[in-house]
Amino acid sequence: MKLSSAAYLLMAGNALAFQPTSFLRQQHFRKSLSTPSTSALSMVTTGPLKCRTIGIGSAAPKTIITNVDLESVVETNDEWIRSRTGISQRHVLLHPDADYDEEKDGEFESIRTLASDAARNALDMSGLSPEDIDLVLVATSSPDDMFGDATSVAADLGCTNAVAFDLTAACSGFLFGSVTAGQFLTNDGNSYKNAIVVGADALSRWIDWDDRNSCILFGDGAGAIVLSATDDVADAGILGSSVHSNGLGYKNLNCSLWGSHFYSSGHARYELIAAAYAGKARKVDTPGGGIQLSAGSYDNLAMNGNEVYKFATRQVPKVIKEALVAADMEVEDVDWLLLHQANIRIMDTVASRLGIPKEKIITNLSKYGNTSAGSIPLALDEAVRSGQVKKGDVIACAGFGAGLSWGSAIMKWGGE
Repeated sequence: MKLSSAAYLLMAGNALAFQPTSFLRQQHFRKSLSTPSTSALSMVTTGPLKCRTIGIGSAAPKTIITNVDLESVVETNDEWIRSRTGISQRHVLLHPDADYDEEKDGEFESIRTLASDAARNALDMSGLSPEDIDLVLVATSSPDDMFGDATSVAADLGCTNAVAFDLTAACSGFLFGSVTAGQFLTNDGNSYKNAIVVGADALSRWIDWDDRNSCILFGDGAGAIVLSATDDVADAGILGSSVHSNGLGYKNLNCSLWGSHFYSSGHARYELIAAAYAGKARKVDTPGGGIQLSAGSYDNLAMNGNEVYKFATRQVPKVIKEALVAADMEVEDVDWLLLHQANIRIMDTVASRLGIPKEKIITNLSKYGNTSAGSIPLALDEAVRSGQVKKGDVIACAGFGAGLSWGSAIMKWGGE
């Protein structure tokens, strides 16, 4: 039997903390929680997780917007975008009211359909059947349903024996989700044997298409990985990991609250600079003159690009080194570097600071742009299917984004 609902919820909430850490890492963790000025408000590391990576898949919308297309939308040009970001085009989802011929173009695309297609492709590669899957985890910040898409994806796949839930960690989502799923598969005393982790986002829904600084960056897409439990630590597909978050950096990348808002949390007082919650006032005529509630809606994504760039280039090399320490490995043991596909300059800088040659960077940023939680599995899928990544290769992965959140997992590809 699987865990009870209560046990499962407790496990999901604490999954990242289940794996034992060294005494020194525990001391660092306690210190980081008690020191508001630190860049690591939360940090957890894990050693090897006993699960194999056996399937990978991806999906992207059919509609493409090129840099040249954007020259008609905002004041920009192809060379300017490519030289500063490494992006040449991006795939985007259409609005349901768009002129769409379902008979000719097939099923209308959405985050759910992309997530299901990516997961189905990964499942096909793994050789497992939908009934073999015990856990479906969908990492997304832009679901079709505010309550989450994971259960719909699991149903679409036919994963009738699986529990499904969503995880929100923005561009770090797929990496956080993979570590979380790995904990489910590694912990003794439960029956979880196989998991699908999906990263899927449609940030084209949440950017200002009149802002040339943001609309050039983002695209829509999904990727998925199949993890399978193993009793042999030598077969582990997640060799080590380290994850962080720091809410003090929230103001630099968000899509959440309205106006300037303050709240107190223990020893710290956070100022949340809103970009985003755009709910309109809705009066409810209760006794005494009524009250003003909010009809929910979100505004556009807001990002301080310079601060996010500095954050990524400073923290990502550190977190990859932490994950390597957790895996008892060195930089020289890494075959490939796979970062969240945000900006080619970030990738080059991180590789340089780690001493990893550019030739070892896995990237498909030029074709897809920043697909948030979808970017890492989407790039890994192409690398595996093209033969670039082979069985046994060690891949240093890192995600980073809103929250602020960032983390790294050292993966070993276990598929054929």
